[in-house]
Amino acid sequence: MAAQSAIMSHHTVTRAIAFLAVAAVSAVWFDSTAVRARAQASAPVDPAARQAYEFVMARKDEDAAAVVRYRPGYEFWQHVFTIPDGYIAYGSAVDGRLLVVFPTKGDWLTDAEWKDPSLANLLDGRRLATRLDPKRDQVAAILEQAVGPVLHNPTRGNFVRPQTERYGMFLKEWGTIYERFGVPADIGLSQAMLESGFHGTRRSRAGAIGFCQWLTVNWNRLKRLSPNVIEAFNQTTQASHCAAYLTILATRYRSFVPALSEHHSGGTNVGRVLVNGGKLGGDNVRDRYFLGSQFARDLREIALYRYRDIYRTYGPRSALYAEMVFGNTQKVAGIRETTRQAEIFAMRTARPIAIGEIMRRTRLSEDEVRRFNPSLRLQVPARATLYLPLYVKEFGANVTFWHLPASASYAAVLNDFVRLDVGEEQWDDRAFEPVLRGFQKRFAETKTEEGDVMATVLAYAIDETYANRRGAILAEFRTSDKIQALFEQAVAERAAARTAQVSPPRETGR
Repeated sequence: MAAQSAIMSHHTVTRAIAFLAVAAVSAVWFDSTAVRARAQASAPVDPAARQAYEFVMARKDEDAAAVVRYRPGYEFWQHVFTIPDGYIAYGSAVDGRLLVVFPTKGDWLTDAEWKDPSLANLLDGRRLATRLDPKRDQVAAILEQAVGPVLHNPTRGNFVRPQTERYGMFLKEWGTIYERFGVPADIGLSQAMLESGFHGTRRSRAGAIGFCQWLTVNWNRLKRLSPNVIEAFNQTTQASHCAAYLTILATRYRSFVPALSEHHSGGTNVGRVLVNGGKLGGDNVRDRYFLGSQFARDLREIALYRYRDIYRTYGPRSALYAEMVFGNTQKVAGIRETTRQAEIFAMRTARPIAIGEIMRRTRLSEDEVRRFNPSLRLQVPARATLYLPLYVKEFGANVTFWHLPASASYAAVLNDFVRLDVGEEQWDDRAFEPVLRGFQKRFAETKTEEGDVMATVLAYAIDETYANRRGAILAEFRTSDKIQALFEQAVAERAAARTAQVSPPRETGR
């Protein structure tokens, strides 16, 4: 509570500073909050915007129902990102409840924190393995005898907590941005949390950046396609472009589940999963994905390399990624509800603006300016976007598109786009490219900020789809006699393994 009070006090001071700054230089600023309120009061929500929103929310609801059906323990993953680092958390794969937490370093027989008291004596008298990984598997097997299937994972609360304290105040604004592009706010924010902990400058070992964990080379491609300057380390910029990409993938698959998985494991891997799921009896894309995903997980357990041609580099984390995102939507909502939220205003700069000038005109500290603009070093370049807690007219045109209702032209294109109802094979066919190019053109012709982002990211996605061999690889995978024979062998071996697991031991006569 003390920490939360400190955070709230800091936010209060920040808003007070911003208010005093507005009062001091009111001759060159205008109250864009009032402008926003008047615009929202006078402009009705466009019917197409409402239809698009309702459509993608229905899509998300169907996805959530499939996650519950196939991965009922998905809510366990919120605990992983809540508990500080240095522990191993175990939860039920049946209902997601947290069962026990062990210290990574320490005595598991005496230092365990049992969340289910009825299990507290389960390890009494046991001799546990010394090394961590075998010990984890051993304890999992013991727990499964008592409660059924379990999930376990190292905790990662420290990955999220510091950035939540610094950037949690922006979740409402970022969520509104995600929704403008056809992505439910909780899905977009949950993915951003998993990938970056809301840290715009977070880099992976491979050099991937921020909310989407896109490589620098990918951001550079977007920069070449965009009509404006993109500063990739700003989270508010990331939110727009990540949302646009996710809605393109969700439209491709007609579901956010394989879309999230492609974001993590690649389109060719997800394509194989869907093909396998179809052969296993999946009627729709969600069933095909989860059946194919489980098949890949099972084959890795049976023989890691023997069936590799069936799943390639689709690994354990790939299989868990979508359920981890859905499992953390409640955590994201909790952060937003318990953290005082702040507005973000965006200005399109006509000239380079040094950080010193920003500080003088706003009376904000350097740290506060950088909170809104993690990309900022010495200056914001011309034609880039500067983000602040208030609008400063002299810094450039107001491009805070998420503070106003979507234009009728943009809403109409988005509504048409998210409703595209074609299979993945058709997307892989180059003959479908003109359809996508048509949407790219329509988005650009809306002359809106979000239309420009959608056009830019769609151009990137089109190039990504047709510049590689994914279509040819998946076409061969679907028709290969060798792959079909390997698939049939794998199905038979998995069935035999499952039978062996449930069969009682044979009497020996001794």
